[in-house]
Amino acid sequence: MAERKNSHPKPGDLVEIVTAEETIKGMLLQPPESEGGIVVIKLQSGYNIGIDKNKVKKMALLPQQEESERITALSMKKNGTKKLPKISILHTGGTIASKVDYRTGAVYSSYKPEDLLGMFPELAEIADFDSVFISNMWSDDLRFKHFGLIATAIEKEVKKGVEGIIIGIGTDNLAVAAAAMAFIAESTPIPMIFVGAQRSSDRGSSDAAANLACAATFIAKSDFSGVAICMHENMSDNDCLILPACKTYKLHTSRRDAFRPVNTKPIARVNYATRTVTLLGGGYDKRDSSRKLSLKPGMEEKVGLLKIHVNMFPEQFSFFKGYKGLVIEGTGLGHTPGQAPNELAAIHKRIYPAIKSVIDSGCIVVMASQCIYGRVQMHVYDKGTDLTSLGVIPGEDMLANTALMKLSWLLANYPKKEAKALIAKNLRGEITERTEPNAFLI
Repeated sequence: MAERKNSHPKPGDLVEIVTAEETIKGMLLQPPESEGGIVVIKLQSGYNIGIDKNKVKKMALLPQQEESERITALSMKKNGTKKLPKISILHTGGTIASKVDYRTGAVYSSYKPEDLLGMFPELAEIADFDSVFISNMWSDDLRFKHFGLIATAIEKEVKKGVEGIIIGIGTDNLAVAAAAMAFIAESTPIPMIFVGAQRSSDRGSSDAAANLACAATFIAKSDFSGVAICMHENMSDNDCLILPACKTYKLHTSRRDAFRPVNTKPIARVNYATRTVTLLGGGYDKRDSSRKLSLKPGMEEKVGLLKIHVNMFPEQFSFFKGYKGLVIEGTGLGHTPGQAPNELAAIHKRIYPAIKSVIDSGCIVVMASQCIYGRVQMHVYDKGTDLTSLGVIPGEDMLANTALMKLSWLLANYPKKEAKALIAKNLRGEITERTEPNAFLI
């Protein structure tokens, strides 16, 4: 231990704070003189705690642990006598891998296993981790080819004999990436769990630790095989849900429980404190060491997604002429403008011909709904019948982004005729045979 005498504590220092109610030890993140008057301490558990500076009776500097000592201690804990499952964490940038150097104030990403354990020490009790940086893939800048990079990294880790893989990625397109990987991984002997963080690791409200720990616990204690998502079930840190890759939607911009299964149940619940796994959903592929990994990372580039809105123009549809595939996120049961109930909507008479010209150019057009729950029903109103007569394929209850990933993957890996036949068939749980009424907002 290194000791600094007669020195005022500064961010990054180990300190002891005494209040009227308790004594707290941890790393100082925000000193009393900071704006807002809140002293922030990172506890040994990895959580942050804020204390009103007016309640602080005493703050003392503790002997400081050198970085080499910290890493040695974590390595000893990690490599104890208990045999733990081997899990690889694949990083693509994003909030979940970020940490703060409180001596400089800089935020940076770190992917070393020892740094990961330094941020989330509870992980050392769950598994033996390796940590691999793939590439910076900011969630908003994802492209189809990025999924090929993830697939290549997965293949390398499976060859090493790992028992599970966690993929850390930005939350905005986390569910979309998971859906893409579910189609790419035609067969897998191990679980691949996508994990993100709505709040960065340096914040007291961060969900990173619980999401990672619960994902690792699920890998270690279940027989699940395939692709899934692990995120918070509610605003507290009690439980995380294991969610189906192709049926999950991000429903809130910032809440920790933003992710919800649509038209189906979660796969499982993992309690963060007790490390217990409770299965909730239907059937899934069980782990089988004899099953070979089969990845088809090809994705057709010329596939688009068009959201229907008021005041549309024929040119918005004609743009996709020459594309290989198009998903239309239609209104309600799966509709687009195309009729002219009065002269103000006369331009809509040109929309059906525009859609027909797109289909005639060789493009497969699939209808999804902009409604989150429910399914497309294109034979209830004449508009739906008109569109199916043009050649638009009903997408059942596929989420629009899942349909986009599926159509792109099919067109890259199957002849057009076969891709057209498969788009409305359930391959990875993306289509439910029957929408249960109680599946709404569960």
